[in-house]
Amino acid sequence: LTTNANDIDGFLAEAWHLDTSKDVKTIQTEHIAMIGENLNIRRFEVLDLGQNAVAEYIHGGGKIGVLVEVEGAAGDEIVEAARNIAMQVAATNPKYVSRDDVDQDFINAETEVLTNQALNEGKPANIVEKMVKGRVQKMLKEICLLDQPYVKDDEFTVAAYLKSVAADAKIARVVRFETGEGIEKKEENFAEEVAKQIKG
Repeated sequence: LTTNANDIDGFLAEAWHLDTSKDVKTIQTEHIAMIGENLNIRRFEVLDLGQNAVAEYIHGGGKIGVLVEVEGAAGDEIVEAARNIAMQVAATNPKYVSRDDVDQDFINAETEVLTNQALNEGKPANIVEKMVKGRVQKMLKEICLLDQPYVKDDEFTVAAYLKSVAADAKIARVVRFETGEGIEKKEENFAEEVAKQIKG
């Protein structure tokens, strides 16, 4: 909360706020030695809110953490709505907030893949375009937060739910971190591992 760093290297080099004679990297190393487990700080996000509302949601004992920032409205109802949306983000892990955020190259690539799939399934060329459009729209509803059915009441989309709370509210930013996300895990075959140990 007190950092001025813009990246991990800058953050690790900063003075530790509880003991400014040490930097964050030194404190991290001390904690690794103390608990005997490796610790890695891989990413962080700082939200400078101004007048915006923010809510957090932590799921699974800290496995998933979500922050949702809402602009254009304030008050307890908006913070509660932002927290409900943060729970949705934890559960559904949308790739984008809205369709406006989706890169056209991504849509073009997905359209090409779906078109080839439909043609390979033997669908007539004259209905493939319409069918692919429908599939792309369905995909966008799944990956765009505002288009998703609201998990607490699927009569609403997330956008409609937020508008029902405050007409001028808009999701400014969503941050979702999941423990281990982005780390490649080594695939281990348990039977092979046991066989190696028996031979060894």
